[in-house]
Amino acid sequence: MNTGAPDEQLGAPIPVTVLVVAKAPVAGFAKTRLSPPLTPVQAARLAAAALLDTLDAVLDCPAARRVVAFTGDLGAAEYGAEIADKLAGFEITAQRGDGFGVRLANAHADAARTGLPVLQIGMDTPQLDPRLLADAARSLAGGAEALLGPAADGGWWALGLSDPSAARLLADVPMSTERTGEATRNALQDSGYWVGTLPTLTDVDHYTDALHVATDCTGRFAAEVRNLADQRVAR
Repeated sequence: MNTGAPDEQLGAPIPVTVLVVAKAPVAGFAKTRLSPPLTPVQAARLAAAALLDTLDAVLDCPAARRVVAFTGDLGAAEYGAEIADKLAGFEITAQRGDGFGVRLANAHADAARTGLPVLQIGMDTPQLDPRLLADAARSLAGGAEALLGPAADGGWWALGLSDPSAARLLADVPMSTERTGEATRNALQDSGYWVGTLPTLTDVDHYTDALHVATDCTGRFAAEVRNLADQRVAR
């Protein structure tokens, strides 16, 4: 359970900005690939649970700064009030630009204005824990040029950059494909950056992903998956 303060066992504040790129979990707009078998509302509730667990993990990581690049109508979102309460612990910036790659690049640029390295994650890996985040942040603070966290589907779940200008490369990387991770790594390496590798995680894109990921976490997301599974069995 998040306490609203970093876990003291994870050490002193790390001079890194952790950036979460997220959108409001609105039914019909969030996690649409979960429908079917889920309804749009159920899919949005899973997205909300994943976001809440992700924000908890970041709040428990002793990063010096925590930023959320947000888009969408939180007032229309599932569990919107709870998400709004959680976001009070973050600096909020608006996503800007056309295309996901451009929005990611701009989010990095906005988050890096204080001069700290940026470790960016999404809201699709609720199994993420504060210790993994802290270890990645320390690698960046210790001089790593770039870090990439591969996703099991060929994408990536985390991107750490000591030089925020490198994020401009994302504008030319095809997103949401089985080669996005490889293309991102190649773009960084071709530009002269050394790229370290973080553990591989599973993104929640489909219902089978949700069932798999729920076995690896104990938070809000896992409880939501169990509740939905019970509802489906009860029909």
